[in-house]
Amino acid sequence: MAAAPFVKLALSDSGQAATGTGQGSGDGMEGMETTVPAGEPMSHASMIGDAVQAVGGPKDLDALLYPPRALPGQPGRVREYEVTAFDRDLEVFPGITFAAWTYNGTVPGPIIRATEGDLLRVKFTNAGSMAHTIHFHGIHPANMDGVFEIVNTGESFTYEFPASPAGFHLYHCHVSPLKKHIHKGLYGAFIIDPPEPRPPAQELVMVMNGFDTDGDGGNNFYSVNGRPFYYAKYPIRVSRSQTVRIYLANLTEFDQINSIHLHGDFFRYYPTGSTDSYEYTDTVMLCQGQRGIIEIDFANTGLFMFHAHQSEFTELGWMGFFEVVD
Repeated sequence: MAAAPFVKLALSDSGQAATGTGQGSGDGMEGMETTVPAGEPMSHASMIGDAVQAVGGPKDLDALLYPPRALPGQPGRVREYEVTAFDRDLEVFPGITFAAWTYNGTVPGPIIRATEGDLLRVKFTNAGSMAHTIHFHGIHPANMDGVFEIVNTGESFTYEFPASPAGFHLYHCHVSPLKKHIHKGLYGAFIIDPPEPRPPAQELVMVMNGFDTDGDGGNNFYSVNGRPFYYAKYPIRVSRSQTVRIYLANLTEFDQINSIHLHGDFFRYYPTGSTDSYEYTDTVMLCQGQRGIIEIDFANTGLFMFHAHQSEFTELGWMGFFEVVD
């Protein structure tokens, strides 16, 4: 694909994009700059459907949005996964690519799910250009921690441990420099279900992340599940008759916090998803590595926006819509 010409855009107070040089003006707009192809305006927070500039088709992210089904506890069960790291250029916005390091070719990587007490066995093969590992959050032996067990290019390592504790966790590379290996895309969602599964729900996974596409150490785009504006172009359809359960994690590098805000309703937020304690709110803030479970019982049908409550993140891609139907 031929390289597109680029201009610097800075979002004005009105939310409109204006061209700029990329130099700070002292007016607080420095962090609002990004790089997009010349002549192509950024998607605006009120756009939806075909009016939105986003990469891909309507089913492209289904494997990252919809987790495998939960299984009740079963003594002696083994859950096996194969994960391969390899380098891949990903188109994150029309005409703009990101040189990613991936697990199984996607950013974030595949959803790994087990039930507490299962023996989790993950065969990791490194087909990338750099040494990598997988570090799982949770409880496991020291020799399965993914810190000292460096996997060089062309090598493999099998992680094996009992899945524990129940909750929503993460996995990511733990090779230095950490910020580079994580930002380049080596992370994913790790769900451990309680032996008695949670009540039935419409389950979704959302991993918040960002992309530094010009190499200056700051994010130019933000998203959930790796594609800015994707869920504005393709709203997530859910039914009002059943709870919506979201496994939410923050793997955004270069920014201290990320957040999610839901329009038109409140939700129960269970930090880490490891207890029955929750906060009833419409906005939560997460540092990198924080995660939790959100449960929504929509009161009304219609289109309801969700987005970061940092306006910059919203305008640069971290937003979408639920289409709530009966």
